[in-house]
Amino acid sequence: MSKLCGGKFQTIELVSFRAVVTLTRYSAKGGKSMRLEGKTAIVTGGASGFGAGIVGKFVAEGARVMIADINGDAAADLAGTLGSGALSQPVDVSDAGSVQKMADVFIRALGPLDILVNNAGVTHFPTPLEEVDEDEFDRVFKVNMKSVYLTARAFVPLMKTRGAGAILNVASTAGLSPRPNLNWYNASKGWMITATKTMAVELAPSGVRVNAICPVAGETPLLKSFMGEDTPEIRAKFLSTIPLGRFSTPEDMGNAACFLCSDEASMITGAALEVDGGRCI
Repeated sequence: MSKLCGGKFQTIELVSFRAVVTLTRYSAKGGKSMRLEGKTAIVTGGASGFGAGIVGKFVAEGARVMIADINGDAAADLAGTLGSGALSQPVDVSDAGSVQKMADVFIRALGPLDILVNNAGVTHFPTPLEEVDEDEFDRVFKVNMKSVYLTARAFVPLMKTRGAGAILNVASTAGLSPRPNLNWYNASKGWMITATKTMAVELAPSGVRVNAICPVAGETPLLKSFMGEDTPEIRAKFLSTIPLGRFSTPEDMGNAACFLCSDEASMITGAALEVDGGRCI
């Protein structure tokens, strides 16, 4: 982590598993106001990959963020790196009691929630749809789908009472342009996109916005799970389907998430933004 205390810019480098995120921001003193200044946020699955990119960007833009992750140690390490703008909380997003405990701890520590990011997600290895076993199927649907219901149940009533809030669901291009042998993962992300739109319609009168981002595969701990085998040949084949010619990064997701959760996007709800280098064109 490097700082330029007397100037306008600060650079933070976060290393989380295989994800390296570099963020540059204006300081509050002498620079422009930060886009999420004064906001509070939760990012589930925030200790690594896309989640770490979102957390880092939010903190850099002035938010106070709870890093909620099933890997409590990794969440605590990242919070320690980020300093006073972040705190950590272990959570199993598929378990109602664990999600409610997360909500209780958040409210005691940070007060009302402004931004909820449902980022936690899992997949199954590329497998013919009929060969995915029931336990694996249940795990994908509980983490990718049930978690959105559980966090909504914990936080939406408070957002409706306040008449404000932003919810962001991290879906996938797999929910828009499915690939073979990831059938049940594809379906879970398609569900998330539809849930985003139905939540947006229902919550708009209460002042709560709901959007989604749809990443293409990126340099995160889940990449090997999507490809099945990580070889130069398989990477080249996958990259050939992305017009911009690269995998997505945690920083890409942080930038997209920050915009959709900021006041700059106050007229946007129900959107499923493709952050995919053109793959879904």
